[in-house]
Amino acid sequence: MPSQQPEFPISGAQELIGYEVDLDRASGRAEVSLEIAPQHLNRNASLHGGILAMMLDSAAGFAASLGFGGDTLAQVVTVSLSTQFIAPVHDGRVVARGTLSGGGRKIIHADAVLHDAEGRLIAKASGTFKRVT
Repeated sequence: MPSQQPEFPISGAQELIGYEVDLDRASGRAEVSLEIAPQHLNRNASLHGGILAMMLDSAAGFAASLGFGGDTLAQVVTVSLSTQFIAPVHDGRVVARGTLSGGGRKIIHADAVLHDAEGRLIAKASGTFKRVT
């Protein structure tokens, strides 16, 4: 069963935006979810692209952290993140799912997709992450 907010502290960004993190070590899956509220919207009344990118980066980054294995969650930094915005979303819950796509001992690659509550693809990203010790 996945664990919500495991052994890592809540970041300032997570606290400010209000997203939730759900990790499943067995599958290597990382999810970042958010219930959209008025403070998350841009001037077009859709979820702000910066928040979308933050959620994708977090989901892919957590998947990368899980990809290094071990008893504790590996600390990583984002080296690069390529993001594609596909469709607007105005309300409801959105979920970004991160998965490992490859890598080595210090550099790892992960992808993330973000869907709305109806399963519609909203955005996707590919990232490169570096383990920091």
